[in-house]
Amino acid sequence: MSTARMIAATMTVGLALAAQPAAAQFLNPTLRIGVLTDEAGPYADSAGPGSVLAAEMAVADFGGSVKGHKIEVVHADTLNKPDVAAGIARRWYEAEGVSAIVDLPVTPVALAVQQLARERNRTVMITASASSDFTSKACSPVSSHWADDSHALAAGTAKAIEASGPKSWYFITVDIAFGAALQRDATEVIEATGGKALGASKHPVNAPDFSSLLLQAQESKAQEIGLASVGGDLVNEIKQAHEFGIGKDSRQALVAFLVYIQDINALGLDTAQGLAVTSGFYWDQSDSARAFARRFFEKRRMMPSKNHAEIYTAVLHYLRAVDAAGTDEAVAVNKAMRAAPVDYFGRSATLRADGRLLYDLTLYRVKTPGESKTPWDFYAAVRAIPAAEAFLPMNPACGG
Repeated sequence: MSTARMIAATMTVGLALAAQPAAAQFLNPTLRIGVLTDEAGPYADSAGPGSVLAAEMAVADFGGSVKGHKIEVVHADTLNKPDVAAGIARRWYEAEGVSAIVDLPVTPVALAVQQLARERNRTVMITASASSDFTSKACSPVSSHWADDSHALAAGTAKAIEASGPKSWYFITVDIAFGAALQRDATEVIEATGGKALGASKHPVNAPDFSSLLLQAQESKAQEIGLASVGGDLVNEIKQAHEFGIGKDSRQALVAFLVYIQDINALGLDTAQGLAVTSGFYWDQSDSARAFARRFFEKRRMMPSKNHAEIYTAVLHYLRAVDAAGTDEAVAVNKAMRAAPVDYFGRSATLRADGRLLYDLTLYRVKTPGESKTPWDFYAAVRAIPAAEAFLPMNPACGG
């Protein structure tokens, strides 16, 4: 063969190879997703084993593998401590080939893992911690926030309630940054719509008693008592409010900003009836939500929390993005996640450029025992809260 023909043949082969798509790049032969959660503490029912199950259901529904790589779910307990969570995440990312972490109850835990994920170029999907700071201040190209956030829960709820006319409010607030954010965001909306915040009382985490705070709220004559607390504190507040007769008539109503359906189940409808609750997910909101909930219930004997639903949705969306990108490299996958629409159990949703999931929420009223027809039939819809009312505008610095 002449030199000219050899050069032409080599160029033809080279062009053909260049035209072929690049081989999919994965960290390991097995794609690992880590569920970092509270397995035995105060959030074990709304997260915990149910979070692991939700992730496993998403993997199974996707098909169990992506681009020829088997998908594996691993899990660990954070003990609700940022240093413990960061240590586990570091080991997973650096030594055990975990490509993505999901769940993360408690804001300091999630912030620690979010920062580590950015440093190690790994994906993190925050579905439990609710602070709006994850996208407004600590945004990251490898992070997404799926939970009903503090602004949506506080400002969205307050705006929905104020829609029927200005109200007077009194707050009982947990004395941490998350509680302060809930009270601040709600107060801004209340005052902007002509309502008035009459006062507030603070309590520490795991407070032993709420009697004096509830009496102050009762004596304020406020129409709405905003409970800017969470977990066991919130449950105990509502129990004690019931003992004082607060919320049993039209003079004062209780509004809980962050409540899980497991909290209502623990309280019982006799105690929780009439409570105002905002959520982006309720197991009875659509056919697809009911189908998911039935499958979940068969395994856990409880209905899924909104965190469980968000984990299922986030993991399934992540796997579809991995498939579309042909890689588990975090920046590429997160770009694909942001580019694709999200099916949130019959509700249309989108991931904004800063990683904030946008969707409509619903303000619910907890049913009376007489209204509830079946177990876990707890919520009656009051008003839709459009995404534009619920979530903060995107920080321009986070739009890249």
